[in-house]
Amino acid sequence: MTNLKVRRVRFDLGGDDVPFNWNPQRPAFAMQCNMITFFAPGFEKLIVDATREAIPLMRDPRQAEEANAYLRQEAQHSAAHMGHFRALVRRWPGLQQTMDEVVTSYDRLTATKPLAWRLAYTAVIENTFTPYFKVFLDHEDKLFEPGDERVASLFLWHFVEEIEHRSSALMVYDAVHGDFFYRVRAIGAVIKHLGEVLSIVSRGFQEHVPAADGGHYGTLLPDGLNPRSMLAASMAARRLTKPGQATYAGVPKSEMAAMLTGLVRSQGPSHDPAYEKLPPFADRWFGRYEQEPKSAARWYSIGAASSTSD
Repeated sequence: MTNLKVRRVRFDLGGDDVPFNWNPQRPAFAMQCNMITFFAPGFEKLIVDATREAIPLMRDPRQAEEANAYLRQEAQHSAAHMGHFRALVRRWPGLQQTMDEVVTSYDRLTATKPLAWRLAYTAVIENTFTPYFKVFLDHEDKLFEPGDERVASLFLWHFVEEIEHRSSALMVYDAVHGDFFYRVRAIGAVIKHLGEVLSIVSRGFQEHVPAADGGHYGTLLPDGLNPRSMLAASMAARRLTKPGQATYAGVPKSEMAAMLTGLVRSQGPSHDPAYEKLPPFADRWFGRYEQEPKSAARWYSIGAASSTSD
């Protein structure tokens, strides 16, 4: 029986006052998270469609059960990010074009790529999330707490659930296709496509959100995953941010090295996400959610005082 839980959280994002730069102390991190909001609906639709296609091919009913819970979690993530997106597009309507371009890019993959490739794409990306998000969650007091609580709470929920289902994408891939070398060969195309999505989002932020509202921070996202674009984003960070405002400012070098090592190891032939080193914050989050589910939507103001785990 799967341990994954489907949590339906109602985030308070229905107003017209949700800021674009929701954490002014860490604008580069705020843009990374905003990028995920634009990335998530298309990506998670691809996950849901591919996993539904894969489930009938699974011989182990326990794997099929986990796959079903996994796709249901991903569907909830997509819905929540659409709530964040709608809050942004109410103020900056041009962002609808950016979302449409990203979703079209993912729909193209679903229409043109075989199931094995789409499952490989998902496994390649999802395998990186635990080492990547661990750094964020290990430093949530710097990256999330000073920002808009509504947006911060959405991303905390999403990231801890990615930790929870860290093994699911690889499990689905291995159950249906399982060819390690096929997955490795897909990495180049995965990186190329992610660069395409990143470029769409970076340009869209700059085009559709006025600089006064933070649109110029779109230059903190590289216009693609290539050395030239990465260098340009680094130079923009020097111009637009103050000391201590970089995403990883204050993160020990040893933790950064562990993250980079984890990203490389996540694509290895013997990698099992189940044995990843996990952020302690995830256990705190799950424990508080069991006591006070409403705290998921307002992490820093609901349930914090009564929590014995914090």
